[in-house]
Amino acid sequence: MKNKFFITILALSALAATGCTDLSEEIIDESLDATTENLTLGVMAPAYGPLTDAFTHTKNYGLQLISSDQGILPPRGSGNDWYDGGKYIELKQHNTTTTNVVVRDTWNAFTLMLSRTVTAIERLQPLAATNPEAAKGLAEMRALRAYYNMLMLDNWGIAFKKDAASAPSVILRKQEAVSYIESEFLATVNDLDNTKGPGRMSQAAVNGFLAQLYLNAAVYRDPYGTPVFATIDMDKVIEYTSKVINTGAFTLSPEYFAIFDDNNHSNKELIFAIDQRQDLTTSHNRLGYWSLSGSQYPLAAFPKANGTDGPAITPEFYQTWVQANGSVDPAQADARFYKANFTVPANLQNLTGISPANDSGHYFLVNGSTYEINRGIQRGIQWGLRNSANGQPFQTESGQYKIYPMIEQRDGFTKYVNHVLEVDLEDPTHKDYADGYRVSKYQFSRTSDTGRNRGNADIVLLRLADIYLMRAEAQLRKGNAAAALTDVNLVRASRTARPAVTPQPLSSITLNTLYRERGFEFYWEFSRRTDMIRFGHYEDTYTSKTNNDVRKRLFPIPQSAIDGASSSPGYLVQNEGY
Repeated sequence: MKNKFFITILALSALAATGCTDLSEEIIDESLDATTENLTLGVMAPAYGPLTDAFTHTKNYGLQLISSDQGILPPRGSGNDWYDGGKYIELKQHNTTTTNVVVRDTWNAFTLMLSRTVTAIERLQPLAATNPEAAKGLAEMRALRAYYNMLMLDNWGIAFKKDAASAPSVILRKQEAVSYIESEFLATVNDLDNTKGPGRMSQAAVNGFLAQLYLNAAVYRDPYGTPVFATIDMDKVIEYTSKVINTGAFTLSPEYFAIFDDNNHSNKELIFAIDQRQDLTTSHNRLGYWSLSGSQYPLAAFPKANGTDGPAITPEFYQTWVQANGSVDPAQADARFYKANFTVPANLQNLTGISPANDSGHYFLVNGSTYEINRGIQRGIQWGLRNSANGQPFQTESGQYKIYPMIEQRDGFTKYVNHVLEVDLEDPTHKDYADGYRVSKYQFSRTSDTGRNRGNADIVLLRLADIYLMRAEAQLRKGNAAAALTDVNLVRASRTARPAVTPQPLSSITLNTLYRERGFEFYWEFSRRTDMIRFGHYEDTYTSKTNNDVRKRLFPIPQSAIDGASSSPGYLVQNEGY
């Protein structure tokens, strides 16, 4: 299929600023070609379009990561960089307000996505009865709408039932919402196939999302209670995950970090993802740059493309890796923890007596065209390209680039970038720009000239490892530990590209072990908050977070949305605890 499908996207900035509570939107004229396929694709394109913007660090990515025990984003430096009105502090401490900007902007982005699917469905329905392409497109849009509603249910405990732009939305909660989303997935799954690639809603994606729905149904039915995982739900999880596995269309990636590379669109582990190939003008590199030090310049070709000293790994989450691997450093035991794309020569590793003032000869050389920063969890003193000021050429020698210990020049001081474990929101001494272990999971886009823009990597929303681990969890909750262990060890054993660090098989499995394993496999993706709630850990105490109010499992409905619905009293009711 031509990439043209992803080009006809409207600018999102003005649309995302509106509340869209009633999910109404003006019909879009895509200036379509006359062919049936182009007509159908052109109608569907705007429904996929907002996904890229919605899954940025200031919207759903930040919402999921910072509200969990994996990520923490303190104000940094004397100027309180990343304070941003306290929006990330609220998320971390589970003290989120109804005016929180991250929550509001994610809500607006998601309701816009729903609105676009309704528009597409309404345009395709008259054609579907006599046009096979339109009928397939209609099924795809209904499935996409169900997925968007599942995101709404997961975040806010509600789903919108709406079939026409002119009709009011019906708000569903708990079992009604679960049943509606289930019915839409089931009504469409057999009309889809797996031929369009991970950027499109497919039969495998719907089967995977059905498994997610059944796995979390106990939480969705009673969001503030202790979930009771019914056997019938777990059987459904096993049924639908097995359907995906049995297609044989997907394989686990031998190189773990290849799942998040620039060219991951063709990676056979991906089932559903946000297509970010360069034809999409709104593509971004936010997942690649957000955590990196501001002194990190990953690309020799672009001396303005750096990190931004964003979130770090929490000490508690890091310790789960340590506890799992005992006396062995996690970097030497698990291919998912770290990938060294270069190694500092042994004679340079000792920096005793070396400082930024006297290290002009303390470097090694690399080929700029092949230079890649190290991936995974970054600890300690960092090495990389060095320039005299942002945007200035990097230092070279004989056509190669010098790699130095990185330095930060902030607030009147100069020192090496040393990522230490300790980081929190309270201690002013832990507000240094370098504090906290960082994460480089997505490859820093090779075409991003600023670090923020021009992402190439598809943003992964569903992959085969999750299918196996969902099935393992369902088996374990049914009491079949042997089957669960088989699936977990299959995923661990699949990361064979660097055999020395292929995770060793587990000898036994419990819910606590499986929860930890999901943390290792999916860290800094989009599932941790949902996992924490399902496994009963969302109310735990960890760095800078003590609130154990179960009502914080759901985010507040933005006050702007409630105000927008004020003409219909009782239509949009705030979630408990806000």
